[in-house]
Amino acid sequence: MYCIRKVTEDLVWIGANNRQHPIFEAAYPVPRGMSFNSYLLLDEKTVVFDTVDRSVQTQFFENLEYALNGRKLDYIVVHHMEPDHAATLGDLMLRHPEARIVCNGKTVNMIRQFHWTDPQNAILMKEGDTLSTGRHTFTFVNAPMVHWPEVMVSYDSTDKILFSADAFGSFGALNGVLFADEVDFQRDWMDDARRYYTNIVGKYGPQVSALLAKASKLDIQMICPLHGPVWRKDLGVLIEKYAKWAAYQPEKEGVAIAFASIYGGTEAAANILACRLAERGIPVEMYDLTVTDPSYVVAAAFQYSHLVFASVTYNNGIFTAMENLLRDLAHHNLQNRKVALIQNGSWAPASGKLMAQLLDEMKGMTLLEAPVTLKSALAQGQETELDALAGVLAASVKGEEPAPAAQESQEKPRGFVCKICGFIYESDTLPDDYVCPICRRPASDFEPVQ
Repeated sequence: MYCIRKVTEDLVWIGANNRQHPIFEAAYPVPRGMSFNSYLLLDEKTVVFDTVDRSVQTQFFENLEYALNGRKLDYIVVHHMEPDHAATLGDLMLRHPEARIVCNGKTVNMIRQFHWTDPQNAILMKEGDTLSTGRHTFTFVNAPMVHWPEVMVSYDSTDKILFSADAFGSFGALNGVLFADEVDFQRDWMDDARRYYTNIVGKYGPQVSALLAKASKLDIQMICPLHGPVWRKDLGVLIEKYAKWAAYQPEKEGVAIAFASIYGGTEAAANILACRLAERGIPVEMYDLTVTDPSYVVAAAFQYSHLVFASVTYNNGIFTAMENLLRDLAHHNLQNRKVALIQNGSWAPASGKLMAQLLDEMKGMTLLEAPVTLKSALAQGQETELDALAGVLAASVKGEEPAPAAQESQEKPRGFVCKICGFIYESDTLPDDYVCPICRRPASDFEPVQ
């Protein structure tokens, strides 16, 4: 049975929702489901704007045939070839061989790759080209790497609608609503919109900024994305967010603490730090990386101005969950944040130095203090170190004093480290007959701590 909604008098939403698949793109949890938007224009010429994911194809085709009501399909506009929007394109071409594909040259190549077919009589659009359907005229604008190379958007100068491809989308099924003003978007949708952008498009901030610059020259009264609600009011709310996200500017002055703890010692330190920050009036969010999907922490890292990473040492390196997060943040091009570190190691703390090395590969990441070091658990008196770190973070958040430049550990470590197991012998000299108490290796297998 069909399930459609009118966008305007002659534009119909013919998309569908999927609430049965808990993971989107084999990577991102979507506990509220996912919408796959497609639109049908019923002008003198009929136009489908993008198709849908294979998982909702039955609903899509029922919607399309009902909305067409016996009319032929004239055009299929392909803004983006990713399979969640184009998996059913091949089937649509078979069902409506009369329809001409409207796309660009890069898209044609991808149609061949995904569907083993060469679209006949395709209309290839370049930047600024137009298509008239009768009452409506569409102008096509290239949006390469937002977030695939073939992406383009289109602008309807008649009704002033931007068909934005993956831009301005969100996780979440639509649940009967279609427009962003039919819900409390800030309360119920903004977190999913942020997580969607940061994880899927976040790497390509400069390209998004370029698209925003092009869009700013258009009189846009409505935005029709390929996921999430349609925007017809207060467009500036989401556009302002996109401008910040694309420029890697934090939305919120506060601290997000991500910790990876095994037996609770590292988590205890993170909790104490959070308390000291809250006492100073600083907004704090905490994320346990052993149970939280990294997509949520990536979104928080884009949102907050200051970040704390706390990790145990694991196999003489960073605990896996923390290492994966830091590499994920680097892959998403996060930059320009103030950072503090907490490291833990029962016999050879190493995670702090290694976390700092990964952060050093990212742009504009400022380390505020030397890492706070735990050995198994907080020692008596170490709470003062966490209080001092909270003071440095709070002052930086409030802008009360300039953040100090990144620095190495204030006190050069001394001793000798076993090259086999990582045990550290703390002394200025190592006896020739010394034997490692962990792996029983001789003194010849030790080297000075660097």
